[in-house]
Amino acid sequence: MSEQQANNPLHGVTLEQIVNSLVDYYGWEGLGKRIDIRCFTSNPSVKSSLTFLRKTPWARKKVENLFIATQKYKRKKVPREQS
Repeated sequence: MSEQQANNPLHGVTLEQIVNSLVDYYGWEGLGKRIDIRCFTSNPSVKSSLTFLRKTPWARKKVENLFIATQKYKRKKVPREQS
């Protein structure tokens, strides 16, 4: 099973952690511009977003894809230490 999860960037990351990370990075307004769903644009909260995303697979997939892309971008942006 660990071999199957080795290449899964979402393994061990909860949906709440994903939403909080994206809100910290983009803010609610920026997140709403990137993914136009009402739970990010109209009176947003983590709780309402989690409720919606757990019931709506297409929206959850968009959020997960944005999270993965953001993580890749952050890793590229951080300069590597030279040894």
